[in-house]
Parts: sequence; structure tokens; C-alpha cells
Amino acid sequence: MKKYFFICLIALCLCSRAGAATEYTLDALYRIALERSEKIKISAEDLYIAITGKEKAMSFLLPQLSAVGGYTRYRDSKTSDSGMLIQPDEAASYGLRLDQSMSLSGREITAFKISKDNIEKSKFDLFAVKEAYMFIVSNAYYDYLKTKKIVDISKANVERLTKHKNAAATRLKVGEVTKTALLRAEAELSGAQSDLIKTGNFMKLRKAVIARIVGINEDFEVKEDSESGNAGNSSEEIIEGCQLLAVECLKEKADSERAELKSASLQKKIADDTVRVVHGTYWPTVSVEGVYQKRKETPETTSIVRDNIYGGLKFNFPFFEGGLRDAQVKEAGAKKRQTALAYEDLKKSVGIEVESAYLDFITQKGVLQSLEDQYAFAKDNYNAVARQFEYGLANSIDVMDANTLLVTAERQLADATYNYRLSILMIKRTTGVLLKSVMDSEPAGLLDQQGICSKTEKTSISNKLIGAVDK
Repeated sequence: MKKYFFICLIALCLCSRAGAATEYTLDALYRIALERSEKIKISAEDLYIAITGKEKAMSFLLPQLSAVGGYTRYRDSKTSDSGMLIQPDEAASYGLRLDQSMSLSGREITAFKISKDNIEKSKFDLFAVKEAYMFIVSNAYYDYLKTKKIVDISKANVERLTKHKNAAATRLKVGEVTKTALLRAEAELSGAQSDLIKTGNFMKLRKAVIARIVGINEDFEVKEDSESGNAGNSSEEIIEGCQLLAVECLKEKADSERAELKSASLQKKIADDTVRVVHGTYWPTVSVEGVYQKRKETPETTSIVRDNIYGGLKFNFPFFEGGLRDAQVKEAGAKKRQTALAYEDLKKSVGIEVESAYLDFITQKGVLQSLEDQYAFAKDNYNAVARQFEYGLANSIDVMDANTLLVTAERQLADATYNYRLSILMIKRTTGVLLKSVMDSEPAGLLDQQGICSKTEKTSISNKLIGAVDK
């Protein structure tokens, strides 16, 4: 009997464990999204393409070695008037050929340097895509928590109104209130139940959005971790190096940390080098070739050269190409100016983003403090009015007004709480330290398993990113 009891107990535990949904914190959602996001994978492929571009640029610095061969079958052999065989019945030749071309301007070397800069640029682009995607995950995460909180508020509202309806019904029976008080309570309760259904379905939609963004297929629950719940985090701890959280300090931080600006800066350098490459077309090109060739004929002619080794040097200097090079140089110059303007435009946009995030943080912080007071007052007011209604010192309308004020205060406080936490992440995102802060907070090796960084390098984010791609 005991044996069957323990077997049933173990089976019950296993079933309950299998049916439990996995809980994910914000950091866990970050890790899964960085691993499964198609957008991040596309950007990682761009980095891989940039690496192959370096290999292609390197190929132009190395000589080209090729094998050549051919076979010819003639209809018949030919002889000269003197009786010498000048055309065989069949002939074959094969050999090796070595070719190397190089511009005297050295533009192949410049192109190789551009390919290396393009790899670094792709690393920064990948970093920027990851940071932007992490903020999208953060937004969806807090939207869900906000909706979940509103659902809890709606449930509490239904419970309060149910209790009030029952109290109104009791007082109606003893003749202390009129029927309109009960009808008003039932109407408010019906409205609250309708809101609960709406918010419940909206919460399911928010959860589906998280699953889509992060790439989760199984059932799951979102857990509010301790870090995200730290609404009272002091401003001095948000951004390292900006103790007073001054907007100018944040802008300087963004100028030095934002991956988009680093990528744009490298793009300026690439545009400068591209102009040099295009100018190199005005310079002559020197080509070197070396050939080893072996020839067989059947029958052999008198002039056959069975083995031959020779080399050659070519010099090519085009004087006129119909204005093609001038157009290419002008085009490269225009693109150079475009990249410079794009960098300045991006820098100004980043400054505005930082200032907007800073002001939003200040606003949310102030609003949160005020709404916390409003919620405390509204809660005390409702409790007082509810007790007054029980003793006949307040009517149903007073209770409804107090309840409406409490629900409004609770919802506004929930919005402000999560908006405040999101504003902190927005500051990190706009200053370019969001991904770095998550990496620093992760246990050693955890992010490595998700393909974010290498195992040993913790000081250089770029090296971590390229390490992940190489892996």
C-alpha cells in the first residue's frame, strides 16, 4: 500500500512540475531575445559579410595562381613544301600561370584597410541593433507588468463594489437606503466587471507580444525581478561617471559610448579612404605574370617547344576613359560629404534623445512621488467613506466617488511606477550603456552561452561581439 502511495505522490509531483509555466525575469528575456531575434541574426550576418569582404580585399594583394590546359584535334596533319611537318594530328598543352596586378597608387592596400574598418563598423552596428532590441523587450516587459497591475486593480475594484452592493442590499432590506442606491451599486459593479474582462484580454495580448518579440513558444509567466522593482533607485547610481545625472554629462557619455556614433565615425573614415581609392585610378597599373607551359603533339612538328617558362611585365596607364574616372571621383567626394553631414545630424539627434530621456526621467520621478501621495490619500478617503456608509453617515454616491478616485489613483500610480522604471532604461539606452550594464550584471559565462560575448574578455565589448560571431 505504501509503495503505491509513494508512486502516486511522485507522479503527482512530476505532473505538477511539468504543468508549471516557466517564469522569466527581464534579464532572462534579454538573453533569450538576443539569442533568437531574427533582426539580431541579420545584423550578425552583416558582420560576417564584412569579414568576408576583408578576405576578398586580401585576395587582391596576393598573386593569382591558375592551371591552364587545352587539347586540339585537327582533321589532318600539314606539311610544308619542303616536307617538314608544321601541323600535327592532335596537340595538347598544360601548365601553371602566376599573375599579379598592383596599382602604383597602392589603392589595393587602402581597400584592405577599408575592409578592416568595415568589420569594426559592423561590430558597432550589431551592438546598436542589440541595444535597440533590448529596449523593445524592456518596453514590452513593462507594458505587460503595467497591464497585469491594472488587472489586479480591476479585480480589487470588483471585490470592493461587490462588497458595497451587498451592503447596499442589506441596508435596503432594513429601509435605510432607497433602491436607487442598490441599482447604482449594481451598475458600478457591472462596469467594473466589464473593465476586468477588457484588461484581462489586453494582458493576454501583451503576453503574446512578449512571446513574439523574444521568441518564446511555450507557456510562460513574466516575473517582476528585484532589480526592475527598485523604483527608488537613486539618480547617482543610474549612469556610471555621471554622479549628478546632469544632462550635459549624459550627452558626453552618449558621444563616447553610443555605438551608432562610433559606426558613423568609422563610416566617415571609410568615405575618406574610398576617395583615395578612386583617385588611385589615375595612377598606372603594373602587372606581373609568370608561366610554365608544357606541350605535346602527335606527331611532333619540327618547331615544337616541349617545355617553356617565361615571365612578363605589363604597364597600363589609361589616358582617356570618357570621363568615367572624373565622375567616380566626384561621386566619392559627394558620398564623403554625405557621411560627414550624416554624422553631424546623428550626433545632434542623439543629443536630443538624451535630453528627452533625461527630462522624461525627471518628469516620471516627480509624477511618481505625487501619485504615491495621491494614492495614499485616495485609499484613506475610500476607507473613511466606506465606514461612514456602513453607519449611515454617507450615501452610495459618496462611496462611488471615493472608489472612482481610488481606482484612478491606483491606475495612475501603476502607470507612473513602470514609466519611471522604463525611463531609467531609456537613459541607459540613449547613452549607449544598456547592453554593457546588463553584461556587467550577468554571472561570468552566462552571456557567453547566449552568444553575446567571449568567455575571457570582459573589458572590450567589441571584442566580445566579434568573439560571438566567430563562434
